[in-house]
Amino acid sequence: MRCLICHEEIIPKITWSNFWSIPEKEVLCTVCKSQFQLLKPGCTLCFREGENGVCEDCQWWEQTNPGLLAKNTSVFQYNEFAKEFVARWKYRGDYILLEALQWHVVEHFSRMRNSDCIIAPIPLSEERFSERGFNQSEAIIYLLNQRSHSLFERRNSEKQSKKGRYARITSNNPFKLTQSVRQPVILVDDIYTTGTTVRHAASLLKQAGCPAVTSFTIFR
Repeated sequence: MRCLICHEEIIPKITWSNFWSIPEKEVLCTVCKSQFQLLKPGCTLCFREGENGVCEDCQWWEQTNPGLLAKNTSVFQYNEFAKEFVARWKYRGDYILLEALQWHVVEHFSRMRNSDCIIAPIPLSEERFSERGFNQSEAIIYLLNQRSHSLFERRNSEKQSKKGRYARITSNNPFKLTQSVRQPVILVDDIYTTGTTVRHAASLLKQAGCPAVTSFTIFR
């Protein structure tokens, strides 16, 4: 077995607990695995580390657009290693890399999932989908072994990653809701940065009668 990220050979660790059983398949070497830093819960709304209660960003959102997003749950810090991982996976098309995070992602999602919830991906424009060959949000839902419900269309193809903080939080809503929803919704995306993307989607859902919107993102 070789590491999905660095391709170094993985030597399974044999202990008394697994000596008489077939060891679980390892997909990451010890070095790469250590680079993914699990988030410690902080802000009660957005999962931002180092916060006690609600962070200043979420306080601002609640003052300007109250009640849109009940909570965001994220798994890993968006550190330099994670940025390179995302670049390889999302922008360079190394799709299989996502399997490296499956165990942690599924575990964290299972803690927040409600059986009544609809799970919806953040949509890509046709241009971005053509460039990448897949929607990263759909890929995460597939990894979670959940049913994906396409509730939105995207109006434009502007890249959020190219915008600064102020431009993001003041941007126009790029989404269009394609159907009304009367059940709670979990929005799925790869990265939570300012929270603008998921709140744009949440605002449309709430206007259409959705009782509650939460989001699940891999990186924060």
